[in-house]
Formats: sequence, C-alpha cells, structure tokens
Amino acid sequence: MERLYIVCYDIRDPRRWRKLYKALHGFGEWMQLSVFQCRLNTMRKLRLEDAVSQIVKQDEDHVLIMDLGPAENVKVKVTSIGGSFVPVSNDAVVV
Repeated sequence: MERLYIVCYDIRDPRRWRKLYKALHGFGEWMQLSVFQCRLNTMRKLRLEDAVSQIVKQDEDHVLIMDLGPAENVKVKVTSIGGSFVPVSNDAVVV
C-alpha cells in the first residue's frame, strides 16, 4: 500500500542541496524550492530514508518526511496562493 509523503529540507551546503534534490527526483514530484511530494510504499520509503541519510550531515542539515496517509484515500486540504497544487498521481516511474 502506498502512502503520500511531503519531504522538505534545509541543507546548508549547495553541493549537498543539489545532490539531495537530484536524489529526491527518483522518489517523487518537485513542488517548490526544497519541497517534494512522494507516493511511496514501505520499501521505497526505506530507500528514500537511506538515500537522504547518505547525503545529509546530521549536525548541519534538516530533513522532514511527513506522512499524510494512504495515497488512495488521503484527503489533502491545501491552500495554494500564486500557483496550483496537484497531488502526485499513481503513474509508472521508470528509473
């Protein structure tokens, strides 16, 4: 079962920021600066957490992974000002 996650991050070093940004593209959709929306099953969430742990410096950086609930049934209530919000769909991803 897939769940919907919001991943946001504050990375101090620009090189690490770019590396994390590129890594997260394999897991979800970019929403805005330092924020991704990801639809993940348990295994992919563990892979995401491992990828993040390999990149960030624990004492300098901060990453939040927020679980919004089951992807098929989540009722996301979002107020979007200045841009549109579209929940990530269940499309096939070729890696």
